[in-house]
Amino acid sequence: NFLRCLLGLALLPMCWGFLRSLVDAVAVAGAATGLSVEAVSLLGGMVAFALCWTTLSHPVRTYVLGHELTHALWGLLFGARPSDVRVSASGGSVRLTKSNFLITLAPYFFPFYTFLVIVVALVTYAFLRPLPFLPLWMFLIGFTWSFHLLFTLETLSERQSDITLYGRVFSWVFIFLANVALVLAFLAATTELSFSQLWAILRDRLISVHVGLGQSAAAAWRWTLDAFRRP
Repeated sequence: NFLRCLLGLALLPMCWGFLRSLVDAVAVAGAATGLSVEAVSLLGGMVAFALCWTTLSHPVRTYVLGHELTHALWGLLFGARPSDVRVSASGGSVRLTKSNFLITLAPYFFPFYTFLVIVVALVTYAFLRPLPFLPLWMFLIGFTWSFHLLFTLETLSERQSDITLYGRVFSWVFIFLANVALVLAFLAATTELSFSQLWAILRDRLISVHVGLGQSAAAAWRWTLDAFRRP
């Protein structure tokens, strides 16, 4: 965990670069696409769940079920055999024949119910073109993604064995980067923002962050040397 902590600290500048890239990507996508019905529906879905979150009891069992199924799904992707899925209001568990940090941390960056909505939409699109009721699909994506984000924030505010297993610093940094990366990929897949534009934005922002960090470190080193040279 000490080495993972160092890796997490080394990745911290990337968090700022990813965040600035997200702001730039939203600006580019918004300028190219405008405030479409689909964008309003997506935002409406996110706001709708946020209102449910603040006014109604939280659907904990639904979250726990999605959490454990995400472990199982990512386990399958890496060749593990899941079994014995247990869900309750106080927590859940799933038994896997193998694990790694992606399987362990997947529920914190992979929006399971959003994934289900997208899969159903793609299956529907395979039979019905164009996809009917597109604003409704976008509303459901926003609703479920808001579900994922709010529950993730609440869960990370508590002690989680998934997080302590790989160290808090590394886990939190990786979860942040993975969540932002998924949002960026979704923007490139659903708006006028192309993946090549997204890559250019991300590359430029990451270079800018690390160049600025290097210049700051060099300035701090020069200041330290000058301080020791003074009589």
